[in-house]
Amino acid sequence: MELRYPNGKKYILDKKDKNTRKTSNSISYSNRGMTLEEDLNITNQYYLQNDLAVIHKKPTPVQIVHVDYKSRSTAVIKEAYFKQPSTTDYNGVYQGKYIDFEAKETNNTTSFPLQNFHEHQIDHMKKVVQQNGISFVILRFAKTEEIFLLESHYLFNFWSRMTSGGRKSIKKEEIKQFGHLIPIGLHPRIDYLQIIKKIIKNG
Repeated sequence: MELRYPNGKKYILDKKDKNTRKTSNSISYSNRGMTLEEDLNITNQYYLQNDLAVIHKKPTPVQIVHVDYKSRSTAVIKEAYFKQPSTTDYNGVYQGKYIDFEAKETNNTTSFPLQNFHEHQIDHMKKVVQQNGISFVILRFAKTEEIFLLESHYLFNFWSRMTSGGRKSIKKEEIKQFGHLIPIGLHPRIDYLQIIKKIIKNG
């Protein structure tokens, strides 16, 4: 299927994203072959069922423009457009606080490429922070099965460094320094709310 952005530009799946999914399916039993998105969806379902938080993945509005109707049962979407640029992956509410975050994976082992983010996502997160919402990113290093929560104001600093001519990635050491390691568990799978509790308490 061919997808296009609102401006008509063709959407191309990042090969790194493909590789990440393949890697996550075979790297470790502890991950059970799940992507970061799948793990977070399961985690959020646990939060919802246990009345801990209401957080959902945002649907991406898509306008279908061409469908191949060879038969009713085998209709295939051939071309579609994103109706609007995406903001972040997840949002919701936790203890009266608005939660808004993006989730990204990489196969890199020493840094996290900033090209995984888009300027309109950064702008969106800045607006959330201006309204006193809680904004952050969850970053997964696929090859080492390490997951970090990085508050968005640190991401803004790294983004500004890049746009000012600096490095185009965040060093893993920097993520360890400013971020929070999230241990992989069972129930819930990625318990990021434990970190959010500390952020609220210290805020």
